[in-house]
Amino acid sequence: MKFTTSYEETIFNAATHFVAVRRVAGIKTRAEFKALNEAKEYGTSFGDNRTMVYAVNELGSSAHICNA
Repeated sequence: MKFTTSYEETIFNAATHFVAVRRVAGIKTRAEFKALNEAKEYGTSFGDNRTMVYAVNELGSSAHICNA
């Protein structure tokens, strides 16, 4: 995994879960996953690479990891 910033890497390494977020026609959806690959699978199921995947640590801090 290649990170853009050290903040992203720090949050990723301390992640307790991952969140996949989409906004379609003004409607925001959010789904939580225990593992990065689960969040990415969810995102890729839409086939448009518009799902943003975030790592979240125990304090609730988050960092964008990828689009899926």
